[in-house]
Amino acid sequence: MSELIPEDWFEMNPFALNQADKEIKMRQTLTSLHHHHLQHCEAYSNLFSDASMDSLEDFPYLAVRLFKYLTLQSIPQEQVFKILYSSGTTGQTPAKVILDQDTSRRQSKVLVKVLQDFIGKKRMPMLIIDHPGVLKSKDSYSARGAGIQGLSMFGRQPIYALNEDMSLNIEVVQAFAETHKNQPVLLFGFTFMVWQHFLQSLRKSENALNLNSGILLHSGGWKKLEAQKVSNEEFKRVCRKTLNIEKVHNFYGMAEQVGSIFVECEAGHLHAPIYADVVVRDPQTLKVIDNNNPGLLQVLSIVPGSYPGNSLLTEDLGSVLGVDDCLCGRKGKYFQVLGRLPKTEVRGCSDTQA
Repeated sequence: MSELIPEDWFEMNPFALNQADKEIKMRQTLTSLHHHHLQHCEAYSNLFSDASMDSLEDFPYLAVRLFKYLTLQSIPQEQVFKILYSSGTTGQTPAKVILDQDTSRRQSKVLVKVLQDFIGKKRMPMLIIDHPGVLKSKDSYSARGAGIQGLSMFGRQPIYALNEDMSLNIEVVQAFAETHKNQPVLLFGFTFMVWQHFLQSLRKSENALNLNSGILLHSGGWKKLEAQKVSNEEFKRVCRKTLNIEKVHNFYGMAEQVGSIFVECEAGHLHAPIYADVVVRDPQTLKVIDNNNPGLLQVLSIVPGSYPGNSLLTEDLGSVLGVDDCLCGRKGKYFQVLGRLPKTEVRGCSDTQA
């Protein structure tokens, strides 16, 4: 698999290439991966043929929902290293993603390279906005558990902020804040859980924490927060008031496409690193639409090799805001996510916690 995905990908700064140069490099690798999946995944070869692809927009895509109903893999069974399951609400079928060791290793490399660009390389004391019981099987993870496992490598001495019943462990949280007063700390949680079980619990108990040197990373569906009329700006405002934290970074990604992590920059935009990209399509015609117009997000990634997850049509709406000219200085496309396509299932690690 290393010949399909050259190691030099992971030696570059994740936001150093301009979009034109990035697309040339991505197209070469994605073409090789497309041929690989055609040869080694029967379901994929039944859907697609070998065709010329002159741009990223030409790459065939799988509907992300297919992973709920099909086991899609491009490796023999003996090479299966881990099975990742998306978090599904009660009664929903979870997506199933097959990983080999190479794909899992690339996923970790990409996660490190991208997040270090935003939070630095130094590991910080970490507060996880969840409870430790979410980590179960070592061989198959829910997306929620896998997210915690993946982000834990950026922290040290991890502390869990919640009890098993999702109530706030106020004594532990206050002790964490006091121990690391005026020191850099890292907080991570899924968006709705951070809002409902952490921020709102602190507000109701009239407790505020001084984590003025902290960084909060959060991810997951916004559907429940949208229903409560909580915007990204309001979320950040409450973080400032309740935690005294200014550095709050949302990021977008999904279990079905490992290696696609799009982090929100200081200017409030989600960025596509060199390993991944986004295309926006009209929900009715599926034709590519221009920047600053909302449509369905198609996400591309060079990371998946064990399964055909390199090009997926999501059920999320968004728009590309610009290319190579974000105020933060990072190259490539930057975009926003606007919500779910109407009448689709609730999905996302954060939305699944009742």
